[in-house]
Amino acid sequence: MSRPTVGLVWAQAHDAAGRPVIGAGGVMPWHLPEDLAHFRRVTTGHPVVMGRVTWDSLPPRFRPLPGRVNVVVTRQEGWVPDDAAHPGATGTGVVVASSVEEGLALASAAAEESGSGQVWVMGGAQVYAAALPLADRCVVTEIDLEVDGDAFAPALAAGPAGGWELVAGGPGAPDDGWQTSAAGVRFRMLTYARRS
Repeated sequence: MSRPTVGLVWAQAHDAAGRPVIGAGGVMPWHLPEDLAHFRRVTTGHPVVMGRVTWDSLPPRFRPLPGRVNVVVTRQEGWVPDDAAHPGATGTGVVVASSVEEGLALASAAAEESGSGQVWVMGGAQVYAAALPLADRCVVTEIDLEVDGDAFAPALAAGPAGGWELVAGGPGAPDDGWQTSAAGVRFRMLTYARRS
């Protein structure tokens, strides 16, 4: 059996300088129901890897994310997910890793065991940056919205000279893939694959 594919999944808006914003103050500075549904479709049934800050940003009623092994990367020795609002969640469906590499290895083992064949990295910025060199694809929801932020998506060098190729959405799609959400914001869903 080949190793599971590693994907990164995120939503990004942009700041005034054009940088790809993924968060502000530990949360996403927008609400896009279509992206949340897309995230569920992409990741359900597959292990997800996230940093502890991303774990903490999830609403307690969604921790751990259902239908997925949740791998939480933290440098805090002895950290245990504890959620008074969700008794019994501690240790259920949650694996703790001390590095992104260890987290990906644990998630890959879980994907192999379940036969899912995929691992998804879901943030934050430091985890994305560390996982990007090991990733096979990136699924990005691009939101046409200017926001202030303090967490940014990794740069994906696309095109003939880059390491990534746009394989779905964007130029070539109807209206370049842009849609309008129920919230009235334009967005598009892009998929990049690593060039072989």
